[in-house]
Amino acid sequence: MNVILKPVITEKMTKLGEKLNRFGFIVHKKANKVQIKEAVEELYGVDVESVNTMNYSGKNKSRNSKSGVITGRTNSYKKAIITLAEGDTIDFYSNI
Repeated sequence: MNVILKPVITEKMTKLGEKLNRFGFIVHKKANKVQIKEAVEELYGVDVESVNTMNYSGKNKSRNSKSGVITGRTNSYKKAIITLAEGDTIDFYSNI
């Protein structure tokens, strides 16, 4: 099971990273905090202080088109906010 799916790179998460040394990731729905901590430490070589997780449920969406109303659903996902130890940091832009 691949625990970390992708990092969350938004203005809000960038600000949290600069001020409080926190970084966000979209993770596998069945991953627990211990698995997430181990995966981040192994992948980025940093010390993780704490892990906070939150589950987002998908929402129903609809839009109008020429052929009528199209209905669908956004994906549900789990997000993890990682707090790193003092002095550690993750640079998502280093290999661009």
